[in-house]
Amino acid sequence: MKTILAIDSFKGCMSSSEVEETIAGVLNKNGVETLCLPMSDGGEGMLPVFTSAMGGTLEPVYIHDQMMRRVDAQYGVMPDGTAIIEVAQACGLTLVKEEERNPMRSTTYGVGELLSRAIKRGCRNFIIGLGGTGTSDAGIGMIRALVDIFARGKNFDEALKTELGECRFTLASDVDNPLCGKNGAAHVYAPQKGATPEMVEQLDRRARLFAEKSALHFGFDKSNEPGAGAAGGLGYAFMQYLGAEMKSGADLLLDLTDFNEKIKDADSIMTGEGSADRQTLMGKLPQRILMRGKQLGVPVGLVAGRVEDREELLSAGFSFVESITPEGMPLEEAIKKEVAFSNLRRFATSLVYEKT
Repeated sequence: MKTILAIDSFKGCMSSSEVEETIAGVLNKNGVETLCLPMSDGGEGMLPVFTSAMGGTLEPVYIHDQMMRRVDAQYGVMPDGTAIIEVAQACGLTLVKEEERNPMRSTTYGVGELLSRAIKRGCRNFIIGLGGTGTSDAGIGMIRALVDIFARGKNFDEALKTELGECRFTLASDVDNPLCGKNGAAHVYAPQKGATPEMVEQLDRRARLFAEKSALHFGFDKSNEPGAGAAGGLGYAFMQYLGAEMKSGADLLLDLTDFNEKIKDADSIMTGEGSADRQTLMGKLPQRILMRGKQLGVPVGLVAGRVEDREELLSAGFSFVESITPEGMPLEEAIKKEVAFSNLRRFATSLVYEKT
C-alpha cells in the first residue's frame, strides 16, 4: 500500500513538511508506505518548498521590509540558476505588528532589492511567489528600487538597458483579481492589511492613476489581466514593467517536480490545506491535485484543519474529506502547534484503523 502525501501548509500553524511528516510517521509504523511531497501554491512559505523540491540552495541577504527597516531575507537558487523569490520575505504581513499595519505607508521597495541581489549573482530566470504580502502599492516601490539600483535613479527605460532587461519572470499565484475596482487589490485585500474604508478608496485611486500613466508610457495596459491585483498589485507591476507571465502556483510546482510521474504507482493520494471549503475547488492546490489523480485513476483524499461545504467537496470527487479538529474546539486552541500535532496524529491513527 503506497500513499502520496501532497499537503499544503496549515497557515499560521504548521508547514507542509510538518503536516506530511507527522501523518507519515503514524502510517509508516503501521505498514503503509508513504512518499512526502511538500507543497505550495506560490503563497506564503513557498520559498523552502520550491527550493527543496528542485534541489536548490537558499541564499541569505539583507534588504528592507515594507517599513524600510533592515531585515534578513533569503532567495532560492535552483541547480540551473533559476532564482526562487518569495515576495513576503521583503513585504510579508507577518513582518509587521498588527498596530503597525498601514498599506498607505508600506512599500515593496525591498522586493526590488531582493530581485537585484539575485540578478547581481547572475540569475536571469525567476519564479516569483506572490502570497502573504502586507502591501498595496501596486508595485510602485519595487519599480523605484529597480530604477535606483540599475539606473541610478534615472528612469525605468534606462534600467531595462542593463542586465535587468535580460531577465524572465514567471509569477506563481492562483489569484485572478484585476488591479483596480471592486474586485481589485485594494478593495479585496487591503482591509486585512490594515486599511480603513477611506484608505481603500485612496489606494484604489493611486493604483488606477499609476496604471493610466504606465499605459500611456508603454502603449499597453495590463491592469485588467487576471492576477494583476495579486500581492497588493505586485502582479500588475511584474506584468506591466517586466513582461512577467502568470501561472498557477500549484500547477507550476506539480510540473516542476514531475508530480504525475510520481503518483503513477500510488494506491492513494492525500492532499489538504489549513481551511477547506467550496473555495478549495476554485483552482487551489487540493483541487489541482484532485484533477491529476482523476486523470491517472488514483483516489485523492482531503484533510484540513477546518472543513466547510463537505458535501460539495465530496461531490467534486475527493474520496474522503476530513477535519483534524475535534468538533467544538475553539480556533485559538486548534491552531496551537502542539494541539495541531496531536490532532494530526489522532487523525492519522484513525485512518490506519479504517484500513484495517
